[in-house]
Amino acid sequence: MGIAAEALAALTDQYRRDRTEGQDTSVFLGVEKAGMVAQLDDWFAALGLPILALSGYASQTLVDTVRSDVDEQGRPAVLLYAGDFDPSGEDIDRDFVARTDCWAKVVRIALDSGQVDEYGLPPAPGKAADSRSGAFVRRHGRLVQVELDAVPPETLRALYERAIADWWDVSAHQRIVAAEADERRILERIAGVTP
Repeated sequence: MGIAAEALAALTDQYRRDRTEGQDTSVFLGVEKAGMVAQLDDWFAALGLPILALSGYASQTLVDTVRSDVDEQGRPAVLLYAGDFDPSGEDIDRDFVARTDCWAKVVRIALDSGQVDEYGLPPAPGKAADSRSGAFVRRHGRLVQVELDAVPPETLRALYERAIADWWDVSAHQRIVAAEADERRILERIAGVTP
């Protein structure tokens, strides 16, 4: 196989349609910790949903990129977010949502006080030095810190899946995946690649 044929075969192998094409809503998956992005990607890569790691307070570059992406998509955008249950964890998504100012809906799928109790998650003492701790205590009656990592992976995945289902058109996704498979077969014929 010559260099051109090898290059065409490689491109054919990498070919992928925008899996969100045909959806009425742009769905973004948000998570507080960058270390959880690979896990979300493993679970939801087939859907082609953008995954945002806010990693503390988001950079202005991320804010601008997300706002631009939402504008470019030209459809309402929804953020499905999971973060720690502590004063900063609650404030991180509030800050990001306010700075991006582009969401039709924001759904915090985890963590909240009820989930901490429901899942029997171990609370650690909260940080009294956090300037947001007073307001947190007024809202929740206690100062605690519960890490999102404490949620069993299968539970976290189910929380995201349920939230995605509220906004995801399965038939539109199936049409795009089928069109992609047809187009890949055409590219394989052109490249002389046997699947």
